Amino acid sequence: METRIQELLNQMTLEEKLQLTIGNGFWHTHGVERLGIPAIAVNDGPSGLRKPYDENALVAQSVPATCFPAAEALASSWDVALVEEIGQALAEECLANDVQVLLGPGVNMKRTPLGGRCFEYYSEDPVLAGEMGSAFVQGVQSKGVGTSLKHFACNNQEYERMTISAEVDQRTLREIYLAAFERVIRKAKPWTVMSAYNKVNGVYASEHPELLRQILKTEWGYDGAVVSDWGAVNEKASSLAAGLDLEMPGRPGNTTEKLAKLVHNGSLDEKVINEAAARILQLIFRGLEHRQPDAEFDQDAHHTLARRAAAASIVLLKNEEQILPISTETTGSLALIGRFAQAPRYQGAGSASVNPIRVDNAYDELQRVFADRASYAQGYAEDGSLDPALLQEAVEAARAASIAVIFAGLTDQDESEGFDRPYLQMSDAHNRLITEVCRVQPNTVVVLCNGSAVTMPWLAEAKAVLEAGLGGQAAGGAIVDVLLGRVNPSGKLAETFARRLEDTPAYLNYPGEAGQVRYGEGLFIGYRYYDQKGIKPLFPFGYGLSYTTFKYTNARLSQSTITDADNLEVTVSVRNTGTRAGKEIVQLYVHDLEASVVRPQKELKAFAKVALAPGEEKEVTLTLEPRDFAFYDSELQCWRSETGTFEILIGASSEQIVLREKVMLNARPLVPVFRKDMEIGKFFAHPTAAAILLNVFTSHTSGETDGSNLQMVLALPLIKLALFGFITEEQVDALVEQVNQAVGAS
Repeated sequence: METRIQELLNQMTLEEKLQLTIGNGFWHTHGVERLGIPAIAVNDGPSGLRKPYDENALVAQSVPATCFPAAEALASSWDVALVEEIGQALAEECLANDVQVLLGPGVNMKRTPLGGRCFEYYSEDPVLAGEMGSAFVQGVQSKGVGTSLKHFACNNQEYERMTISAEVDQRTLREIYLAAFERVIRKAKPWTVMSAYNKVNGVYASEHPELLRQILKTEWGYDGAVVSDWGAVNEKASSLAAGLDLEMPGRPGNTTEKLAKLVHNGSLDEKVINEAAARILQLIFRGLEHRQPDAEFDQDAHHTLARRAAAASIVLLKNEEQILPISTETTGSLALIGRFAQAPRYQGAGSASVNPIRVDNAYDELQRVFADRASYAQGYAEDGSLDPALLQEAVEAARAASIAVIFAGLTDQDESEGFDRPYLQMSDAHNRLITEVCRVQPNTVVVLCNGSAVTMPWLAEAKAVLEAGLGGQAAGGAIVDVLLGRVNPSGKLAETFARRLEDTPAYLNYPGEAGQVRYGEGLFIGYRYYDQKGIKPLFPFGYGLSYTTFKYTNARLSQSTITDADNLEVTVSVRNTGTRAGKEIVQLYVHDLEASVVRPQKELKAFAKVALAPGEEKEVTLTLEPRDFAFYDSELQCWRSETGTFEILIGASSEQIVLREKVMLNARPLVPVFRKDMEIGKFFAHPTAAAILLNVFTSHTSGETDGSNLQMVLALPLIKLALFGFITEEQVDALVEQVNQAVGAS
């Protein structure tokens, strides 16, 4: 392919190469007709194919497609095999609709639950998001359809999304906001990466040479194509120079002519155009290689898969007195309350919105089971607002029933691409409905359909709560499967649910001002923040109940001592101690007990989902790699580990750690690089450097130095010795050179 691409580039005019780097309308690349190079199609989206009938329209009626659970719901399954299976199904639908690249998945962090696109993103944790994203990419691309990993990077809010600058320090950027992208790129090799709208530290992500060229292409070795989010490019020449290969959508006017002039006058290097054109040609040929004009897909099978996925994603948050599962034999009557029971909210709004092949609803499913024993009350208005008459009708229906099941959550007016949520709570109509029903009906089950965390002021009154998320077109049936016990819930939260907005990590630094949003919480997003601050959330990250119980025993490590080049295997036995078959998600966290830098109290590093019959026990082995013990050193600009003791934490959630082991890590000695602007104390922390500097201090000081004066001296940058007349600047430079040579030799 490389030879063919080079031959074609040699035959192409400058204008033809430039045109390859610009989209052809909204949903296609450009081809080169005279050389027999066709265009390929790229379409949304992460939870289902969104291909408009009118391919010249940005937003229009799209072809029918299976709507799978949104990323936020799928992440709660913690099931990478399931996500890969969904990826394969999505690829089949792309092939049947002549689409070569599916635009997804999104692996941005959920920095704040108010983010309008939280439903499109997997998690607040980069390991979970990275593993889910890798499985998605591997599934789709296994069938010969490309993916687009998005939105690179720091696309964590919709407020001023096209202009806001995310101000984030280098260590936080690497450990939190780039980590999921890096994991997917190294593990799954997506065909394309989509750059974000926003700026990162003052530079637009689509024109960011550090992000696109230095980190993505050079450091990570990414060899695919970098495509812009739709309309994200501001200066086309700058984006090309920075490493962006394809601008989407197409630009009106004579863009290629203008760019060609920049090449001719030396303002734009033709090498970057050749590189971009080569990557787009590779993308086109990849897409054409697997094209199947007569491809079809099994709609029924995909709907069944969507239902299975939705059920696996549901999280049981509360289940007092084992009210769930609902018995079809002993339950007298059932009141179904809330418009979502009949008209479910199953997907997010915006570019991820799918035209579903069909939609299940819980009302129809439960009517088939309970018949005339089931009543229904709408509960709130069609737009989700409070309607006193509908509220009263719901209360009366609940009072007359044996059990009330309320369907509530967030509407498209609450959360969507394009704007952020103003509040963490649900609307007054939904909260009032739950509160009033719980007052008259002690056996109340609440089912939540929402794309991100919400508060629950009524939690103490509800007997059971199911977090269903945005479960896709088969969510209604999946919810019923869990309510009736056909499926044992096995989901666990992929994000922390806070008690109040003021408790959330980004609260003081969101949404920003004067065009900037400062990531002042640094590394401490999600559960990392709640751990560090000692704040108890409403529900912790990784939390979820089951209709059965599990017991963890016999944790052991493959080694008690490792180096920073070794893998470590962690094995634990898990037994189903209940009476129902179920699945448990084993979570492994790491804690550095002796860090010289600030590190979270625990960080998720591995997980596994295991199926167990009643009484069955299985061993689960998880592997930790050297990077799992490392942090990013902003000063040295590299990942490194430190010698010391690490605690291995195994649990059922970030809060419920049940087993602990320790391992000693021996890291290779670090050869520091000293600079004249470093504090003197850092020189004295290294024995070789300290010995050299001690001679300088001995020859330039006399008398006794008290503790406070010594601390003040150690806090001075070395160059200040010249400012205060101890030594000259030339001597400072010579001293730094002598120290670096001695440290390197030692």
